[in-house]
Amino acid sequence: MHSLPFDWLLRRRGILPTMALGLALAFPAQGQSELNVAIHADLKNIDPIWTTALITSNHGYAVYDTLFATDAEFNVQPQMAEGYMVSDDGLVYTITLRDGLKWHDGAPVTAQDCVASIDRWGKRDVFGQLLMERVTSIQAADEHTIVITLKTPWALTIAALGKKNANVPFMMPERVAMTDPHEQIKEMIGSGPFRILEDEWVPGSRVVYEKNADYVPRAEPASETAGGKVVHFDRLVWQYIPDSQTTANALVAGEIDLIENVPADLVLMLDAAEGITVEPTDRLGWQPWLVINHKHPPFNNVKARQALQLMADQATYQLANSSLKGSWRTCPAMFICDTPYASALQSGRLMRQNLEEAKALLAESGYDGEPVVLLHPTDIPQLHSATLVTATLLREIGVTVDDQAMDWSTLTSRRAEKKAPGDGGWNLFHTAWPANMLLNPMMHNGVSGACDEAWFGWPCDEELQELRAQFSNESDPEMLVALAQRMQERAMEYVTYIPLGQYFFYRAYRDEVSGVIPSTDAFFWNIRKN
Repeated sequence: MHSLPFDWLLRRRGILPTMALGLALAFPAQGQSELNVAIHADLKNIDPIWTTALITSNHGYAVYDTLFATDAEFNVQPQMAEGYMVSDDGLVYTITLRDGLKWHDGAPVTAQDCVASIDRWGKRDVFGQLLMERVTSIQAADEHTIVITLKTPWALTIAALGKKNANVPFMMPERVAMTDPHEQIKEMIGSGPFRILEDEWVPGSRVVYEKNADYVPRAEPASETAGGKVVHFDRLVWQYIPDSQTTANALVAGEIDLIENVPADLVLMLDAAEGITVEPTDRLGWQPWLVINHKHPPFNNVKARQALQLMADQATYQLANSSLKGSWRTCPAMFICDTPYASALQSGRLMRQNLEEAKALLAESGYDGEPVVLLHPTDIPQLHSATLVTATLLREIGVTVDDQAMDWSTLTSRRAEKKAPGDGGWNLFHTAWPANMLLNPMMHNGVSGACDEAWFGWPCDEELQELRAQFSNESDPEMLVALAQRMQERAMEYVTYIPLGQYFFYRAYRDEVSGVIPSTDAFFWNIRKN
């Protein structure tokens, strides 16, 4: 029994009836079943290889499929692949596709399609880049067989092809996968469990998918991104509702079935509502970042970047987002606290805020008062609150702040710009990564140091590149820990980005919904709506 009636909570929050605020709902045809979901951002960028944005990755999981996939226990399993063999010398991987795979336009999935898809993904993803450095050739032996030949044996080959989270190695038709990896694709033709209905897509409002009748799920139970992706309804409707209070009211009223990302200040309220389940999306949460552009002044100077470490206070950022008990923690580890490669090495500046020292370091860097462009996503509460804190702290240490407001989808396009900040580029922005993507250097975009091939911000450091290469070739567990610790030290010295602790997201859904898969991503197979 809940301690407070939900209508009292709604009145106290001032939430208005949803339909009065103009929520655009899509209605199914007679006899069709439908799942309505409130999503965390508008879908503007459709290419999950071109961008790492979570909303685009979630779209990718609906539309596309992968050769291999990672289950809830972090084991890599065949997905589109029936299986694979490795030659005795460890140099040749032969992957066989499952029978019956089809693209949404009815054409069969071929090995040639997969070869082109792997090649494009391998030019953008950090794990994919490591794989491609070791590849002699990737070829289609026939319509169903992919042959990958390596220069030297690499035990992580299948792990790379089965990685979850962005950039996910989604398979696309060859004609689509031939798109320059630095340009967005124009078609959304996949082989996944859903087909997008482009004629019902209303940018800024909703995205509509239908069940792919030709999709043949695997026989195994669904587990994270692996197993049988069985869809139990006819249509999937994503609603983009920027106002979180309106979203909460829509859930309680039964106008939507699930909220993908519940702001922390609404968790207790929704938990008090009859017929609503609220739960953390996963056990590790997210690591929020302050992302730094290394290409342009003032932060192309390491002293200016170190000033940002001294400026930051993790607890201040976290409390600005949530005062909910248990919804956040401070953490000095780039590879996530309480996991095998966690370390606090070289985190002294980050974990002891000192604004006077920050001012002094900024002055030593030669900062001359030029405006610093801070990209400000206003439609994601966690990032909005963090940006407000950063703007305030920057001004306290003497920085001239150009705070540029935009929605998240616009920011994910803008962050790709390498122009000078005054010419349409940027200096700083906030983002967050699922913690399970940051557990080791092979998947961690923030410590690659790979220059123009690095993630947005483009940190460029030879020592980090060499350490990552050593890590990828090492098998001794103690040496792997030592290398990860040195990468933590070097990334903190060089200041690739500013980690701001960990926070935990929540998901809410009506009691008639079951089968929701625990994950930082949002998957819509396995779900039933009674």
